[in-house]
Amino acid sequence: MPTTAWFGKAPTPAGAEEADISGHVAAGWDLRSEAATIAPEYGIERFYLPEGEGLAIQNDMRVRPFGIKLALAADGTAQIKALLDGDKTLFEEPLY
Repeated sequence: MPTTAWFGKAPTPAGAEEADISGHVAAGWDLRSEAATIAPEYGIERFYLPEGEGLAIQNDMRVRPFGIKLALAADGTAQIKALLDGDKTLFEEPLY
């Protein structure tokens, strides 16, 4: 769960139970309104499944949550490594 955000380099290193993830905020947001919302993209918004298997999972995602395992580089870049349904791994990215 996100706790803080900043533009540029983190002011302090992440704690033992924390991680810094880099994201991108598209132009067009405005912090002057009371309902200001910033929606960063982290490069992990999509996960591609084998052909023919995605529709059933997409329908299931509408009724229950799924999770991911991700790899996080030292510079904060994230990459999805696996798609999870509870404790069950549905798909895992192959090692390259």
